[in-house]
Amino acid sequence: MERIRIFYISNLWIVILSAVLWYTFQHLAEYIAHKVPKKWLSPKGFLFKERKWEKGGAVYTKIFKVKKWKKYLPDGAAVRKNGYQKKNLTDYSTENLERFLLESCRAELVHLLSIVPFWVFGLFAPVEIIFYMLIYALAVNLPCIIVQRYNRPRISKLIERKKGVVEQL
Repeated sequence: MERIRIFYISNLWIVILSAVLWYTFQHLAEYIAHKVPKKWLSPKGFLFKERKWEKGGAVYTKIFKVKKWKKYLPDGAAVRKNGYQKKNLTDYSTENLERFLLESCRAELVHLLSIVPFWVFGLFAPVEIIFYMLIYALAVNLPCIIVQRYNRPRISKLIERKKGVVEQL
């Protein structure tokens, strides 16, 4: 069952190469997500739009208990110069809330892209490693995706309410 494996290296080098590759893939995903056009990061676009089954983010509260653990996730924007930090929202202007939506789509894209290369490890490690790398990729990235998908409908509703108040004036 070693059909995918091309390179044979020691276990020590497998561990070292795996760590270096995950670091590289994560940063490459972040780089790509910052190079895509903003129009691709629309919260109403196919990839990022809210699905009916998400029920305005309620599914993430009910099933995943997101409110209990989301505060423990790091904000990746701190790594990037002039990154938009989403962890502590202090500016509730419509403009800033719309930027939050865009940046939450970007963050989701980073984490989606970070899952994709799990299969690469099969090129130099035993094929069983691919399964473990998929588990790792999902464990590290799904919580971040869940938080973005939980927050977006809530922020969208806040923007709608703000616009409704302005229209009433």
